[in-house]
Amino acid sequence: MTLSKDPLLQPYQLKHLTLKNRIMSTAHEPAYSEDGMPKDRYRLYHVEKAKGGIALTMTAGSAIVSEDSPPAFGNLYAYSDEIVPWLKKIADDCHEHGAAVMIQLTHLGRRTGWNKGDWLPVLSASPVREAAHRSFPKEIEEWDIERIVGDYASAAQRMQAAGLDGIEIEAYGHLLDSFWSPATNHRDDEYGGSLENRMRFSNMVLDAVRKAVGPDFIVGTRMVADEQWDIGLSKEEGIEIAKRFVASGKVDFLNIIRGHIDHDAHLTNVIPIQGMASSPHLDFAGEVRAATKFPVFHAARIADVATARHAIAEGKLDMVGMTRAHIADPHIVKKIIEGREGQIRPCVGATYCLDRIYEGGGALCIHNAATGREATIPHVISKTNGPIRKAVVVGAGPAGLEAARVLAERGHSVEVLEATGEAGGQILLAARNPRRREMIGIVDWRLSELERLGVPIHYNVFAEASDILERKPDLVVVATGGIAQNPVLEAGDDLVVSSWDIIAGAIRPEGPVLLYDDNGAHTGMTAAEMIAATGTELEIVSPERMFAPEIGGMNHVPYARAFAEKNVRVTINTRLKSVRREGNHLVAVLGSDFSDAAFVERRVAQVVVEHGTLPMADLYLELKPMSRNLGAVDYKALIRQENPIRIRNREGQFDLLRIGDAVASRNIHAGIYDALRYGVLF
Repeated sequence: MTLSKDPLLQPYQLKHLTLKNRIMSTAHEPAYSEDGMPKDRYRLYHVEKAKGGIALTMTAGSAIVSEDSPPAFGNLYAYSDEIVPWLKKIADDCHEHGAAVMIQLTHLGRRTGWNKGDWLPVLSASPVREAAHRSFPKEIEEWDIERIVGDYASAAQRMQAAGLDGIEIEAYGHLLDSFWSPATNHRDDEYGGSLENRMRFSNMVLDAVRKAVGPDFIVGTRMVADEQWDIGLSKEEGIEIAKRFVASGKVDFLNIIRGHIDHDAHLTNVIPIQGMASSPHLDFAGEVRAATKFPVFHAARIADVATARHAIAEGKLDMVGMTRAHIADPHIVKKIIEGREGQIRPCVGATYCLDRIYEGGGALCIHNAATGREATIPHVISKTNGPIRKAVVVGAGPAGLEAARVLAERGHSVEVLEATGEAGGQILLAARNPRRREMIGIVDWRLSELERLGVPIHYNVFAEASDILERKPDLVVVATGGIAQNPVLEAGDDLVVSSWDIIAGAIRPEGPVLLYDDNGAHTGMTAAEMIAATGTELEIVSPERMFAPEIGGMNHVPYARAFAEKNVRVTINTRLKSVRREGNHLVAVLGSDFSDAAFVERRVAQVVVEHGTLPMADLYLELKPMSRNLGAVDYKALIRQENPIRIRNREGQFDLLRIGDAVASRNIHAGIYDALRYGVLF
């Protein structure tokens, strides 16, 4: 397919605005705001996508129009005049690279908490509680409606003044569509009952916005057109709402959503994660486009270029949203144009990004550590201006592979030593769970990049100091990872098996199984899911006030679903004290951190434990006295992104770094970030 014929690279005319291709990033809140303002971190995140060739980047998810819509996850304050110059800077910088910029506006309604912001009561069409944010909204009154309609109009004027190319009004799971849905609208006044009545408020908002910004400014809506809920908005009524919006002439595009989001379990059907179907709502969005004959945008796990191309080529969409895909690789379009599709870093669906947002942290990609750190970490690795080094990386897990990739991109001579016969480290374990097999994309992409860069990997080399010294390196990166460790037990340490043993298939589950997890991350839950899948009786025990606290709400869903379907017992606030053998069974003694008297016993066939990893540090400790820096790192320099190596041993032969789980038990992102932040400094 030549570039000129590629459906994704065709321009699209939206009113007066020419979008240079068909790829966009839909509205989402990366939670990079500072005091509700999109300052430098926020701006650079969007500018990077503009540099990467995207046609349209939609900011905010969503920017809030009223003070009684307090931020739920770092939302921008569209109700403040202070936002205008910050948004103007984003718009100007993105326009410089040929990308259009829009923003999504909303009143969150019940999808937030009353104990945030100014502690004002949250609102909804009717006083129906939202499970996700645990808010009990008050029923919106006439004076609220009048006030909020004015707030939408004022916010739209601010966006126009900032030089944005348009706005998108949010209507899924927020205030506007709470009027549409029978699940949330129980009113018997002029805002309830008939579809016309239920649309009254949203039409008032659109009328006020149009009056405020004029007929030429682009105004669209991201709207739910089917809640897929027996008590909610039906597909028939949703499409009818879309048709009425089109007929009104008040909107210029529809951005289509399917599903409802009042609970984590439902949210993942709208925004599918790893192990779920790709692009599940694409055909539905195409139905809406066919029914309305109107510009339609859509995004829901369209993670690969082939699917995006299909969506445009088959006329299902006018603009295709590849939002999480751009968190993984903001240069997708540039790589398509340059014939480098094979070099696009894949989104593996881990949804580390959204889990961090919903848990109150900024969006980070599980395997692109530059995203959100554009001020200090480059997405495109430049050649070094310093001396070319000979580097040896020990370990071909995610941290080691990333270190090798970055150092090779810098122009250094790199080789990798791996103790086993296969690259991947702990990702190989994660991918043994069928639901998480996409994780292997983290490894495969790096192996492909190392092949392109000419970096050799020597397998089945359990490296010792002599193996390193004979290569005469200038730099050694120890990425040997960690090994599973047991929690501290009063007795029975030799009677338990690790979650790794179960995942790797080295030990088969024997029921009943008690799985004790005081790490709270994916490894223990992966083992539990795999045990449950065999039909083995299982109890999960955690000393935390919830199980798996290191896993965010969206990734919590498939585990919780698997456990519910297999009748897995989950016990919290309970600690494994000891294990003893009695005949053919084991007895697990459980206690409480809250009472010395609360001890219970479980008779089981197997006790599985998860307590993170212990660094495999032997090689590092052996090499440390031979290194120039004695393994030391100047953290202050590292944070400033300056060379962190200081000479401590004049007789040393090489600089020595230790990264990832070889330092301490952490996660994939931490190891990759270690590798990237160190690698770009050499």
